[in-house]
Amino acid sequence: MMRWTQTYIPTLRQKQTEAELISHQLLLRGGYIRKLASGIYLYLPLMQRVIEKFANIVREEMNRAGALEIHMSVLCPAEIWQATGRYQSVGKEQMRMKDRHEHEFVMCGTHEETVTTLIKGEVKSYRQLPMNLYQIQVKFRDEIRPRFGLMRGREFIMKDAYTFDATQESFDRSYQKMVDAYYTIFKRAGLDTVKVESDTGAMGGKAAHEFMLLVDTNGGEETILICDKCGYAANAEKAAFRDTVKIGKPEKPKPLETVDTPGAATIEEVTAFLKVKPHELVKTLIYMADDKPVATLVRGDRDVNEIKLKNAVGAIQLELATPGQIEEYTGAPVGFAGPVGLKDVPLYVDPLVTKLSNFIVGANADQKHIVNVNLDRDFKATKVIDLSMARGGDGCPMCNANLDSKSGIEVGNTFQLGTKYSLSLGAKFLDAEGKEHPIIMGSYGIGITRTPQAALEKYYDDKGIIWPRSIAPYLVELIPLSMENEGQVAAAEKIYTALTEAGIDVLMDDRAERPGVKFNDADLIGMPIRITIGDKSLAKGKVEIKARAEDKVELVAVDSVVGAVEEVAQRLN
Repeated sequence: MMRWTQTYIPTLRQKQTEAELISHQLLLRGGYIRKLASGIYLYLPLMQRVIEKFANIVREEMNRAGALEIHMSVLCPAEIWQATGRYQSVGKEQMRMKDRHEHEFVMCGTHEETVTTLIKGEVKSYRQLPMNLYQIQVKFRDEIRPRFGLMRGREFIMKDAYTFDATQESFDRSYQKMVDAYYTIFKRAGLDTVKVESDTGAMGGKAAHEFMLLVDTNGGEETILICDKCGYAANAEKAAFRDTVKIGKPEKPKPLETVDTPGAATIEEVTAFLKVKPHELVKTLIYMADDKPVATLVRGDRDVNEIKLKNAVGAIQLELATPGQIEEYTGAPVGFAGPVGLKDVPLYVDPLVTKLSNFIVGANADQKHIVNVNLDRDFKATKVIDLSMARGGDGCPMCNANLDSKSGIEVGNTFQLGTKYSLSLGAKFLDAEGKEHPIIMGSYGIGITRTPQAALEKYYDDKGIIWPRSIAPYLVELIPLSMENEGQVAAAEKIYTALTEAGIDVLMDDRAERPGVKFNDADLIGMPIRITIGDKSLAKGKVEIKARAEDKVELVAVDSVVGAVEEVAQRLN
């Protein structure tokens, strides 16, 4: 179907300094992508074929699930984003512009507002529901730190689907259809995924799930907590847990005492100096929530879950206070903040802190801490709310087992939006009795450009890419070792024609290059099956066939190549 000399595959030998992840490195070196600007990439011929193959798998399964494909504009009037409140909550990640008439538009990173506006004008009766609309479309998100190639770019291709239902029961069926379709899509692409609970974030709604590809590389952008016993799974931002640290019985409150802790600012330093355990300390962290200070109190052996905190305070922007801000609000340098006497700063307290008595906190004074602190007696919580980050080894919240920590890459997501968008934008329907109700909605995304790169965090070796069969640019790479050898060229042409007529994607390396160059490039670009034509095998009327993921090389008669390729393909991912 394609000859190397007629396509464009600019492979590179040297490691590319811009690429931190192995997948990004391989796509650059294999001539799949090229960077145009920060977070913006060009898809070269091989990558375009990968994207089309994966997109077609997604399209087939979405159609099979009853979804209808449409196409929506990348640009959207700002007023409908303002109506839902996301114009403010999404913040600077959303690209904004004005046309020549000074009308304000946004460049969509997702299309809930657009599709709801469409439905608002068209759907009037329960008889028109349920409905599922989807598109495969370019999106744009102005990431503050674009990195990792297609894994976190600013421009990307995404499949986004939207369901519309009249009742909760109907929505539950629609949601499950999408979940089932997602499992099928990723399985067909050669990827085993795990569905985990996730935070709804700026999307809003009742609940959300992510489909995670588990990896052992630095590409694992999220921590996943999984219980092997009961199947509970959630990303660390959402995960609940059962505390396994044994806390003694509450003690009678003791008098407060301020102690000197010279050179001890971190949990490790304070525990060593005072000869106590980390869970006997409470750390106070100062955050800026929409430019206003808030204090969080978690046990000394836990980390703050910033997503939970952001949701608790209802902030659009949340970040740790700077050293200067910490000193302004506490009167002390970093490491010595505490709740006692802290004025004009709301205190958000984790429930694990409420179980402690006579604990240790910073004294809001340089090189000092306070011991024998007790909640309610010495300070009041503005709000008690779960703020601790779950971690591997914590108890499962659903059973008596412990959680295991794994690294994952998000390749898909599903959101139970409820009526957030239909209420905001007036998308309503009349039921059988003529009563008006807001439409119940769901939103479902799959990263069309992100997923193939994520796959390479699992499918590679020290020589290059090993594509899963169903999304490889070509199933077969055909390599005649010498284009000057008439016998090899004739055999290559015969095999090339036979494979093409059998509907098998084949790339023939017809370059006048040394065998070593051809083999190195073949391993780098990673087609699932390689056929090599050389004098020794050809003298016997045979050629070599080898799966990229295997070491075994087989000799196959020239006339039997099509059947042999089909047989090898059956055992590949």
